[in-house]
Amino acid sequence: MTQQQQPSQAHATDAAHSSTGLSAPRTARPAPAAGTGRASDWFTGGLVFAGVLMLVDGVLAILQGISALAADDVYTQVGQYVFEASLTTWGWVLLALGVVAVCVGYGILKGAWWARITGILLASLGMVAHFLFLPYAPVWSVIMVAVDFFVILALALAPDPS
Repeated sequence: MTQQQQPSQAHATDAAHSSTGLSAPRTARPAPAAGTGRASDWFTGGLVFAGVLMLVDGVLAILQGISALAADDVYTQVGQYVFEASLTTWGWVLLALGVVAVCVGYGILKGAWWARITGILLASLGMVAHFLFLPYAPVWSVIMVAVDFFVILALALAPDPS
């Protein structure tokens, strides 16, 4: 195949795939606006991931709350702890935080402006709650503090949708 055949063949292929045929002029794609590109894609992806994490965190908190309410012997009893509370109290706290987290996570995924602010507040409360829950489930609490930190970071750094 020669080089002269390649451009005409490419033009014919483009014309066959276009809706207007051969008469459509080729136009250059517009340049991306300033502020878009890899960095904003990363932040947008982080925003979606934060919304999904809020949903999953909410569902898991609901399940933790139900298990703490159902039986007080699900988690190990700790000795003397400064921030001691009954597991029934923790069950209600986790259940309430979980329901709100599911609603906020859904709002983040839908792009609601209120959900970002509420998500930062809720993730902050979640960090404190998991810190206080540390003696009952130490490894899980540390993991959830890290997840809440990422949610706060992603929601705070995400670009303004307007």
